[in-house]
Order: sequence, then C-alpha cells, then structure tokens
Amino acid sequence: MKFVLYSKPGCHLCEGLAEKLAAASHLPFDLEVRDITTRDDWFQRYQYDIPVLCQVRQTASGPEEIALPRLSPRAPQAKVEQLIQTYLGQGKAE
Repeated sequence: MKFVLYSKPGCHLCEGLAEKLAAASHLPFDLEVRDITTRDDWFQRYQYDIPVLCQVRQTASGPEEIALPRLSPRAPQAKVEQLIQTYLGQGKAE
C-alpha cells in the first residue's frame, strides 16, 4: 500500500506528521512525501490544507489518490498507526 504526504518546508504540522509516519515504518506501507512548493498544481490544491495524507489506490484507469481524514496535530503515535492500519485493511479487501 502506498501513501502520499503533501507538505512544504518549514511546516511544523507537516514535520510532526512525517515523523509519526516514519515511526510507523514497521507497518507494511510505502510513503512518498511531496513538497507542494515544487509544483503549482499541488500548491494551488493544498496550500491551505497541509499536511494532507492520501492513500494511493490502483484503479482500472490508473492510480487514484484519496485524502484520508485529517488528524489532529496532537494525535498520539497510536492514533496515526490506527489510521494507517485501517486503510491497509481496506486495501486488502479490495
């Protein structure tokens, strides 16, 4: 399963979520971190919403990104891992 984290340099909320996702590396998922300042379309879409964590699903027409529910910046590590495990379980069922 693959997840994408949209973030930007200097965003403390983004850095905090990225650290929690890195700490969950024992779970079977790949993470791609995308800097929204490197592409105008990403910046226009996410400039007011970062950090945004998306699940990447394979569909008949190609990969599709689905934004996951936003976590509180104060969410504990266990809550982040629970969110990831929920979506990992959904991916297995499809």
